[in-house]
Amino acid sequence: MFIVNSYALAVVLCFVTMLCWGSWGNTQKLASKNWRYELFYWDYVIGMVLFALLLAFTLGSTGSEGRPFLEDLKQASTESILWILLGGVIFNASNILLSASVSLAGMSVAFPLGVGLALVLGVINNYRVAVQQGSKTGNVVLLIIGVLLVVCAIVFNGMASARKGDGGVSGSARRKGVILALIAGVVMSFFSSFVMRAMDTANFVDPAPGKVTPYTAIVIFTFGVLISNFVFNSIVMKKPFVGTAVSYKQYFAGDFKTHLVGVLGGCIWCLGTALSYITAEKAGPAVSYALGQGAPMIAAIWGVFIWQEFKGAKKGVYGLLAAMFCFFIAGLAAIVIAGK
Repeated sequence: MFIVNSYALAVVLCFVTMLCWGSWGNTQKLASKNWRYELFYWDYVIGMVLFALLLAFTLGSTGSEGRPFLEDLKQASTESILWILLGGVIFNASNILLSASVSLAGMSVAFPLGVGLALVLGVINNYRVAVQQGSKTGNVVLLIIGVLLVVCAIVFNGMASARKGDGGVSGSARRKGVILALIAGVVMSFFSSFVMRAMDTANFVDPAPGKVTPYTAIVIFTFGVLISNFVFNSIVMKKPFVGTAVSYKQYFAGDFKTHLVGVLGGCIWCLGTALSYITAEKAGPAVSYALGQGAPMIAAIWGVFIWQEFKGAKKGVYGLLAAMFCFFIAGLAAIVIAGK
């Protein structure tokens, strides 16, 4: 299987993770013109599963290092599989809340608040797992500084959000979006650490018996998302956070292009997540997760400059956004140095 053999390559791939995690929301924005996010989310999950299988049977099954996908899956312990499935269920619950937040408050608000909070709490969880497994942890002081800088960026984003123009969205809807983003962030912070428990992040070439490779992990994870989606998304379809209920009949009535947009979103997210797992050995679980969760900065760029979600905002809001970007960049730089 393909294994990352240098820290420099791991960092580059972590930045690709950040781009993927911060950009998949654009597909939801595109689909939202004529497609409810609850319906979009089914295609998104299907895209995840298909892309995970593609990676497993290509990069995860070729090369001379590590265990091929099917061989690795066969020897995986029940405990490892259950940890990953739990991670998928937790992620799905949080991501549905995040998608609802995007539909209410926009990408430039939902991602920095929700994913930014997940970064802070998730780094702590992943660092604890790395210590337990004897994996690479990096410079703790610099890691803490980087996380604190990201917290400052989140605060500035919150201040900018308070001055944001209504954009045709009611104040109550935006407040609901902010609350959903915060809840999503807390829940999301746990999923990665559960998956990392099932992988031997100290040795991908010769993983411990029962532990799985990143490619097996991403396949099991996406199936955990798919299975739980029949519960979570079905509930949200009947009792949506905003608007009227939607049905499966409406989903199957969607045209091919609309479905394809959602599948593309799932593929983009899955690529980012797979790379986060693949880089965990060389970068360390905490650093690989932290760099990937720089996604709020990417999402904010899309939201501010492409979707113009702050158009008509009150005076001074762009200064706050500039401060947010500066703190995010500084925080990510500290995290990169911490991993060396």
